[in-house]
Amino acid sequence: MGPKKPPPPPGVSASRHFVNLTSTQADEDSYDYIKARTNAKLTSLVGSIAHLVKGALGGGILSCHVGYMKGGLLISLPLHLFCGVYMGYCLYLLVQSTIIIYKRTRIPVMSYADVGEASLMMFHKPSLAKFSKLFRYIIDIIIMVDLFGSCCCYQIIIAKTIKQLVENTPEAKFEGAYAGYPSLRIYLACMIPFIILICLIRHLKYLAPFSILANVLVAFCVFMVVYYAMILNPTLKGMAAATTPYGMLEFVGLAVFSMSCSGVVIPIENNMAEPHKFPIALTIGMGLIILGTMAEGLFGYAAFLEKSMSPVTMNLPLTLVPKMLKGGIAAMIYVTHALNFWVPFNLAFYYLKKRHPPEKEVFWELLYRAIFVACIGGIAIVFPDINALMGFLGVFCIANMAFVWPNIITLLVIWERPGLGSMKWKLWRGIVLLIIGMVIFVCGSVVAILELYDVFYKINVLGQPDA
Repeated sequence: MGPKKPPPPPGVSASRHFVNLTSTQADEDSYDYIKARTNAKLTSLVGSIAHLVKGALGGGILSCHVGYMKGGLLISLPLHLFCGVYMGYCLYLLVQSTIIIYKRTRIPVMSYADVGEASLMMFHKPSLAKFSKLFRYIIDIIIMVDLFGSCCCYQIIIAKTIKQLVENTPEAKFEGAYAGYPSLRIYLACMIPFIILICLIRHLKYLAPFSILANVLVAFCVFMVVYYAMILNPTLKGMAAATTPYGMLEFVGLAVFSMSCSGVVIPIENNMAEPHKFPIALTIGMGLIILGTMAEGLFGYAAFLEKSMSPVTMNLPLTLVPKMLKGGIAAMIYVTHALNFWVPFNLAFYYLKKRHPPEKEVFWELLYRAIFVACIGGIAIVFPDINALMGFLGVFCIANMAFVWPNIITLLVIWERPGLGSMKWKLWRGIVLLIIGMVIFVCGSVVAILELYDVFYKINVLGQPDA
């Protein structure tokens, strides 16, 4: 007998061979996917809303005010609301299509990649169905790029915070503030061994409790931003009404990154005690996400205007309470980095461990964990700009996960049954939503890549990081 095949990541079908077992709408409706689920620890409606909010409001919310500065107030506010509502509706369509796939395959729990693969594998045209595995791999890769990229942003946030606290200066420039003080790159390099240590923890249960404290600190940080806006600029004057199309697209990248919960909506629905209430959870959750990010963006920009920096804690004064908040945010993001790293690494290692003997799986897992963290740290050293990285992840990764793929999957799933509706209105809806998503993806990605190039050129070629 050959070696035992490694189990798939949580939520992935063991066989990954998806077949439509139904031939009529009645066949679909006869399957109760809720009763077929065996998870004993199901979450309530309130718990599901909390998980949605927690899944979106990470380090990204700490940079919304910079997005408002780049886009201008009168452009950013309506665009922020539009992106939030648009994202919520697309994710609603994704989950509704996922439920249809559950009923057709008789598989009650799936991952995002499962859903993408199944939607193409079961499509009635073989010319498209043959691309199902490729679609799955693309989804897996983009999810890994997004979450590993978030880890890169977290490392920069930690390094910038430590640097500011050590130098005790509000400017927080790339180079050392005083003679003999190291640059930001030195902090990033010195952090790598410590981040490797926490990322060697293989079980999520040891880290999960800290995520609650991290969210409390982020909420307190938003409160502090509102407080300082009322102190420093109570009339909310001095904010630019609009900037440029380039700045608008930079704002979209940061806003989309800060609001995204696309990677958690399917797992949250999978674990709800009352899955039929998911639309309520999504509506309330996205509403809270939009309000939270909008509050940080609006009041953060009002408080600090053209001096806005990422993360927003860099703008807070160097008095006792803000210093404690800065240190607390850095400590919690250190733990959140390990939590964020856990999901994409397990996804990557699922493919990597097939190349190594099972008896040495733990050794290779720990080695790959260290290598991945070191590579992420290397990227942070080369591109030490949070705004440029978040903007790229927002328009390149999240635009696909939250805007483009949900509408493609929805059209594939409903094409034959239940159909495209009167005058094919669902097809036209899908086309309009796809066009919006593709415009954000293409135009935003061009701007984000140019911004990353500009960061690389100024820091690595010109040697002018603070220019």
